[in-house]
Amino acid sequence: MRLTRAALAVTAGALAPALLLATPSLAADAAPSPVTASVAKDASGSDSPYDSMSLTELRIEVFTVLGDPGTGPSVREEAVKALETDTAEALRYFLKTGRGIAQVTDDRVAVFTVLGDPGTGRAVHEAAVKALEADTAEALRHFLETGRWDAQEVDDRVTVFTILGAPGTGEALRAAAIAVLEEGSRAALRHFVEVGQYEV
Repeated sequence: MRLTRAALAVTAGALAPALLLATPSLAADAAPSPVTASVAKDASGSDSPYDSMSLTELRIEVFTVLGDPGTGPSVREEAVKALETDTAEALRYFLKTGRGIAQVTDDRVAVFTVLGDPGTGRAVHEAAVKALEADTAEALRHFLETGRWDAQEVDDRVTVFTILGAPGTGEALRAAAIAVLEEGSRAALRHFVEVGQYEV
């Protein structure tokens, strides 16, 4: 039975959480996100777990992706197309290959969004440019998961030092800046830059 796009949109929101709760073994065995792993066959030719799944199991896997709030628009669109086609071949292709290709598109958009944010600091900007220049799935994902936050810590530390060295910085703010530098954690630096300095 073919599903319409409107029906899929409604069904995904309603069924995905239920499917996850009602089928814990399937949820536990769900494919890793393209954020962390590839589900396509590797160079050795080892089979994907999707090859042995039934049509119902494949549908559940795709609905799970579709129901994930972290799923980007390109991945979501490909998931809907696979469900509209509703064949084992289409669903397997999405899970093994199409999802990963669409994830690269979503990741590229996400990096451009960071790059275009006027609040993005120099270190984050440089890291984003490097990821886009490399233009590989691994480079884009590394930036979004790790590189962006490593660079953000550098930008935040520079901001705190800038506040500390500014002639107009008062004693209370100076003391707070010194304290956050001594504490040194990424979370403390981010909180000070976003909130703490204004509270002081």
